[in-house]
Amino acid sequence: MKIIITIPAYNEESTIGTVIQDIKQTMSQTKYDYEIIVVDDGSTDRTAENARKAGAIVFSHPYNYGLAETFRTEMEKALQSDADIIVHIDADNQYRANEIPKLIEPVEKGEADLVLGSRFMGTIEEMPVMKRWGNIAFSKVVSQISGIKITDAQTGFRAFTREFAEKVRIISTHTYTQEMVIRAVKEKFKVKEVPVYFAKRGKGKSRLISNPAEYAIKAWINIFRIYRDYEPLKFFGSMGVTLISASFIICIYILCILFIEGWAGIDRRIPSILLAVLLFVSGLQILSFGFLADKVK
Repeated sequence: MKIIITIPAYNEESTIGTVIQDIKQTMSQTKYDYEIIVVDDGSTDRTAENARKAGAIVFSHPYNYGLAETFRTEMEKALQSDADIIVHIDADNQYRANEIPKLIEPVEKGEADLVLGSRFMGTIEEMPVMKRWGNIAFSKVVSQISGIKITDAQTGFRAFTREFAEKVRIISTHTYTQEMVIRAVKEKFKVKEVPVYFAKRGKGKSRLISNPAEYAIKAWINIFRIYRDYEPLKFFGSMGVTLISASFIICIYILCILFIEGWAGIDRRIPSILLAVLLFVSGLQILSFGFLADKVK
């Protein structure tokens, strides 16, 4: 049983060494054969150097490509290293390395193909209110799309099988977190959450997610894209029904006005009538497209 622990890192020179040492200390007390792989996403500090000194295998991007591309590199390198189980953990020392075996155990026992370390089931030392609300909102949306309850779809602490890494391909250009969970369920892999500890960040802000607002916008776009691909009838159907409903509301409004004012003012209602027709036709077309996309998906 070979365990590959992958760490994405961008300008984390102050914490990467400690994270690697903690992982080595934990894994040395287990029965597993393991390797630690750090994917340096174009850091401009000593992240890569410190990671090598601490004993990790380091692969460096020439530029800062972002979280999704870094994750894809992690998967590529882990599979090349003949991983049986892959563990993903962040470089900022907010997750506890001594909880890695807790994530590996359900995978090894065949209870899950993907294990998520849930901060909301465990202990959170500190998390800004907006980030907490955002995480909860994302998790509720992912739960609705996937059909299973997920408490922490954004966690950076995960373990999964080799087969899972080979079959579940991340297409997002921004993040992997939500897409990974949704695709796992849709591809009929078993998903499980375990409670984990989430420590207060020692210093500075997240480097991999440097702009929370931009991250949130792109993450929502990514969720809609996945929803479109996996549930086209619901995605297009909801838009189509909304437009058709708006058309009926306008028609009812026009009929009420005409009932009160009489048909003499019909000329003044032509723009509203045209709008209602446009909304109805557009809604019908989108709804039809949803049925077609659902049939061929």
